[in-house]
Amino acid sequence: MFVRTYKPTLMNTLDMLSDLIAIDSPTGYTDKAITYIESTLRGFGFSPTRTTKGALRCSLGENPTLALAGHTDTLGAIVSGINSNGTLKFSLLGGPLLPSFEGGYVRIHTLDNRVYSGTLLLNDPSTHANNKAASLERSTSVMHIRIDEEVSSRDGVLGLGIRIGDIVAFEPKYQQLPNGFIKSHFLDNKAGCYVLLEVARHIAASGKGAPVELFFSTYEEVGHGGAPMLSPSVKDLLVIDMGVVGDACEGNEFSCSICAKDSGGPYDYEFRRTLVRLATENNIPHAIDVYPFYSSDGTAAWRAGVDVRVGLIGPGVHASHGMERTHINGIQATVDLCLALISKHH
Repeated sequence: MFVRTYKPTLMNTLDMLSDLIAIDSPTGYTDKAITYIESTLRGFGFSPTRTTKGALRCSLGENPTLALAGHTDTLGAIVSGINSNGTLKFSLLGGPLLPSFEGGYVRIHTLDNRVYSGTLLLNDPSTHANNKAASLERSTSVMHIRIDEEVSSRDGVLGLGIRIGDIVAFEPKYQQLPNGFIKSHFLDNKAGCYVLLEVARHIAASGKGAPVELFFSTYEEVGHGGAPMLSPSVKDLLVIDMGVVGDACEGNEFSCSICAKDSGGPYDYEFRRTLVRLATENNIPHAIDVYPFYSSDGTAAWRAGVDVRVGLIGPGVHASHGMERTHINGIQATVDLCLALISKHH
């Protein structure tokens, strides 16, 4: 059961979350988001490094025994064709729930760094011209991207410098409400990255360091982000990702969700026991769940042969892969559980 009186202390740092969500970072186009995280960590006094694959590692102290991981990549799309009428075909990056993104504004990023705006629409979208517009099933085969430029032909689009393979980023629509709710696309997993930044900020403020390594991955939404080369001293990998909220789950937006099992199988039993004990002892609102349709960087790490115990936690996120929403209490609970675990590793 969640506790509504749980007191968050994050209100003064939520700009890190809003700034991060505002940076377009669909899978395969994460450099700007990684640069923001890298700059923030350097501002805290740490020395992060990039992997060859574009991910970011950052030690918060010597000989880390615990790694915390979150993914910077989000859902998005990629230009897969140019229609004769000057609109764009697209292929999805990850699995966005298309009805939640329909009618949303997009940004098209070209190879020569031009950015064009547009809108994701159903083909023949006017109800005054198409009386089946409301009932058609949404898929990439019956949808397109309308470009906000005076183009009505394939050649016109090519003249803009738009090519197949250009990245399409969806407008996140971020809103932070006075009552603590935060709603936006891509809380999965920018909220998790924010948790890691908050942990780093807390450790920096303590002036003591901690045996912890942060890992910000870049390809989680397509299944291979969390195959990092962790420091040899790391024994535990805690993945911070969205907690599932749904009819089949116990989790909610006000708590930290602790995942026992997802589609990739169970997480480490003893590690989970430790997380539940720490949450209980520290009065941290939490829920234990089995996620029916889910996989994480932890699964990717195990499948890549990383020999560590793996756990998975995160703030509850409603309407995942759609118009998502969480609450500052759920984020605070996740930060607090991370800090409790770090104290144990000292």
